[in-house]
Amino acid sequence: MICPRCNKYDPLGREMCPECGAPVKPIPIPSGGKIRFGEYDWYVLDTRDDKILITTEKVIEKRPYHHCEGEITWETCDLRKYLNGEFYNSFSEADRTRIIEMVIETGDNPWYGTSGGNPTTDRIFLLSIEEILKYFGDSGQIKTRYMYPNCEWCKDEFLPWLDDEYNINRRAVDDNDVCDHYWLRSPGCNKYFNTTIMGFCGDGFDQGGINVAGNLNMDNDGHFLLDKTGADSICNPCGIRPTIWIILDI
Repeated sequence: MICPRCNKYDPLGREMCPECGAPVKPIPIPSGGKIRFGEYDWYVLDTRDDKILITTEKVIEKRPYHHCEGEITWETCDLRKYLNGEFYNSFSEADRTRIIEMVIETGDNPWYGTSGGNPTTDRIFLLSIEEILKYFGDSGQIKTRYMYPNCEWCKDEFLPWLDDEYNINRRAVDDNDVCDHYWLRSPGCNKYFNTTIMGFCGDGFDQGGINVAGNLNMDNDGHFLLDKTGADSICNPCGIRPTIWIILDI
């Protein structure tokens, strides 16, 4: 297959270009379709009565989850403050009136048991692991982890991410049309880590897997090292896909 972005040929026919990280096979649009709201294109994930749940089609920018290393939850992270402050205020007054304030619950990490923290009241938030599985496809692998006994670099007998046939659904590109990492609000393997969807790492693998172990909040560099040692990988920094409930435009 030939990459539409860099025109490199991949004899293995992968869905994502191993040279530049662009999707060779188009990323599917969810069944709810796509709309324009504010300055962004959004996927419609859910509809309830007079409101819809939408998430940005693309990774719109790269930001750290929190400003320093330490125990953190969605409730106390800098990214939540940014999304419900500066980012929310970037919408027009008319658009802001359509954004609904909701009680958001963040579950514990399904593999490591790390607490998701207290419920929050937010206008803008990030998707959780549970919501990613619900809206982009659930293979059941979250309940049947892969054994990976030689995983010395992450100090775990299991593979620390979920890798299945729904990877392509979970991928998102940035403004350069490269598949990028993006944050979820679910906690990682401990209170220092936060989960992500994996993007292009330059390692030749198709990505879109759920990094259930997570990335260090402060480092924001996309690495998977769970013991906080070793050199950083060449993975891209993590980005964001804001998610909101809005009133239907009737």
